[in-house]
Amino acid sequence: MTMTLAIVGRPNVGKSTLFNRLVGKRLALVDDRPGVTRDRREGEGRLGHLSFRVIDTAGLEEAKVESLEGRMRAQTETAIEDADILLFLIDSKAGITPSDQFFADLARRSGKHTILIANKSEARGSQAGTLDAYSLGLGDPVEISAEHGDGMAELVRALAVCVPDEGDEEDEDPDGGRRIRVAVLGRPNAGKSTLINSLLGEDRLLTGPEAGITRDSISVDVERHGVSLRVFDTAGMRKRARIEDKLEKLSVADGLRAARFAEVVVILMDATHPFEEQDLRIVDLVEREGRAVVIALSKSDLVPDRSGFAKKMREETDHWLPQVKGAPVVLVSGLTGDGLEKLVRGIQSAYQVWNKRVATNPLNRWLGEMTSEHPPPAVSGRRIKLRYMTQSKARPPSFVIFCSRADALPESYLRYLVNNLRTSFDLPGVPIRLTLREKDNPYAEKD
Repeated sequence: MTMTLAIVGRPNVGKSTLFNRLVGKRLALVDDRPGVTRDRREGEGRLGHLSFRVIDTAGLEEAKVESLEGRMRAQTETAIEDADILLFLIDSKAGITPSDQFFADLARRSGKHTILIANKSEARGSQAGTLDAYSLGLGDPVEISAEHGDGMAELVRALAVCVPDEGDEEDEDPDGGRRIRVAVLGRPNAGKSTLINSLLGEDRLLTGPEAGITRDSISVDVERHGVSLRVFDTAGMRKRARIEDKLEKLSVADGLRAARFAEVVVILMDATHPFEEQDLRIVDLVEREGRAVVIALSKSDLVPDRSGFAKKMREETDHWLPQVKGAPVVLVSGLTGDGLEKLVRGIQSAYQVWNKRVATNPLNRWLGEMTSEHPPPAVSGRRIKLRYMTQSKARPPSFVIFCSRADALPESYLRYLVNNLRTSFDLPGVPIRLTLREKDNPYAEKD
């Protein structure tokens, strides 16, 4: 049965923009003025591998029943009754308003599964509004930009818990567990398709000596060593300056999209020529997307001294890729099948670290130790105080430090904190997001 999603929230938070993005068409009118949407609008939506029915609703407003606004609200309440899941939007740029609080209570009373969405998260200053969203008591907010399409992968993961995949059997293995979504990225002719065929145990994907055979991002389900994966083969990525053919541009864009919807990305490098400039660029792109990373060195059967080579590659990875220091490094061969078990275990390990959460008390004890051993430098003769910290979300692990003079803390000190976070709390191979938030001064003059 197709699930029904209703997009609800106060006026002008971006409901119609999100509706248009989910249905893939500009069906709903969008304007900066609040109250453009009046009737509820329905459409068939698709996001990633999920299909559903979606309803755009009027902005919820407190009003008399007989007024136009009251009738609009009645339409919205009907949509809530018809829906299986509510997408409750807030404007993270504006922060939480009394109307948000009122309609959060309405969503709770409906008894429907509610996903809290912090829209307009690309705006400067939106982080504070997103953190304030926790006060609504609707769980972790999903940060998106409906206008620009940012955060759609996170929304897919939030929906995947309760929306079945009509066409692809969702990301479930035969025993009912969730599959880990894995994208394999690399330069052309690195052996991506050959590796995936070896994982499958059959020639499912077209391979050959020519570079650039793969064009579409093809997904296959893999069961290996008790781990269930959905693996996406992607087109080889060359330097942007060398790409002139339109079809190749579309193929690379499709591969980047697969990486954005993945949970773990395997960067496949040629063991005979590892850590080329393009390899480093691809890892940097994946790190910016916030995905867990596994480094796989293909064609390792061509390397004579594999034991010494493995140690050297471990050192080279940490040297060239400090942003994902400690990422699993695996020597594999798609032709012989060597290293496949280690690769699957590396994917599983990276996925677990990517989902890891650290309790607030140990974090603050750690922060105290770090600042005692190496205090933040004084800037213009004034100390910077790091008061306390918390983990705002996982996938990837993201932390917020509340401090004074956030803009004055040097980048070198932030790197010091991130590097020690990685080693102290065992977070190898995943991007770590560290945000500084300056608390308001209650004694400052107000306009």
